[in-house]
Amino acid sequence: MTSPDSKLTLWTALLFALTALLASCARAPRTEEAPAPAKETAPVTTPSPIDRDALKARLTPMQWKVTQESGTERAFSGEYWDNHAEGIYVDIVDGTPLFSSKDKFDSGCGWPSFTQPLEESPLVEKRDLTHGMIRTEVRSARADSHLGHVFDDGPQPTGLRYCINSASLRFVPVADLEKEGLGRFLPLFGKAPSGSASPAAAPASSTETAVLAGGCFWGMEDLLRKIPGVLDTECGYTGGHLENPKYDDTHDSKSGHAESVKIVFDPAKVSYDELLVWFFKIHDPTTLNRQGNDRGTQYRSTIFYANAEQKAAAEKAIAEAEKKWKKKVVTTLEPAAKWWPAEAYHQDYLVKNPRGYTCHYIRDL
Repeated sequence: MTSPDSKLTLWTALLFALTALLASCARAPRTEEAPAPAKETAPVTTPSPIDRDALKARLTPMQWKVTQESGTERAFSGEYWDNHAEGIYVDIVDGTPLFSSKDKFDSGCGWPSFTQPLEESPLVEKRDLTHGMIRTEVRSARADSHLGHVFDDGPQPTGLRYCINSASLRFVPVADLEKEGLGRFLPLFGKAPSGSASPAAAPASSTETAVLAGGCFWGMEDLLRKIPGVLDTECGYTGGHLENPKYDDTHDSKSGHAESVKIVFDPAKVSYDELLVWFFKIHDPTTLNRQGNDRGTQYRSTIFYANAEQKAAAEKAIAEAEKKWKKKVVTTLEPAAKWWPAEAYHQDYLVKNPRGYTCHYIRDL
């Protein structure tokens, strides 16, 4: 007969062995003894507020479970684990570009695997102690979506394996990159954005200007200024009748002005058409004279065109937006009018006040 002490010793040994086995399958967070390669990182991004009811209605049950409840889809069941097409993988929640097919590899684990994220979209890493393991969770910075985990058993040059749920991603093939406002990634696949100069041509030095209104200019400016190719942004008032308006003149709609953002951009890096794609992603163009809780004509959705080319591009962008939004798009077109800069405290407001009010976020359209 086995003594009680022997049974206790046996169970202790079994428990220790099981714990060691589980821990061996996980990658511990980086330590000082094994630092990550040094590289420049983007500024920390505060997750954008998201309408969770609208998001839940848009996502599938599995997409919601993975991104919002840190769930995991079954191995070999996701849409992209065996996808070999070329393109960019974006966050299913807000459309932020996350991974390139150039960094995707077949790990045999049953989930999409990447050696690294896109440089412009660093991920947030968190220590994960669930399920009796020590792992490193990865989440998207802007939408705070749960994506998966990162392990140190990947191929060189990084030695990492970003094990990502298909349900947290949407794939944009190379052929669709430009029309989705992702034309800047075409060079990764040996292609140039349409209308860009040939390699032998002299680099363009000119800039262009766009004026857009889509609700509170704080939130609009904060997202527009982060688009690669955007050189400068300014909040201001335009489209009304009052000379030299101030904020107190516009918040009650009586001046006719719209809270707007003037964007100076490099057309060699981002086209006017691409800016308009972003415009329809970062605000709701179906709410008349309203954005979130902000109401009044000063919060109208308007494209202020500077010339016939911009007007034609805006008409085309509105028609495209009509196909993506379920409700009628109420965005108006107005010729560019005199521009009045807003008060200094409005400029770069969310940079100065990271937790300040905004109702804007990037939609996955």
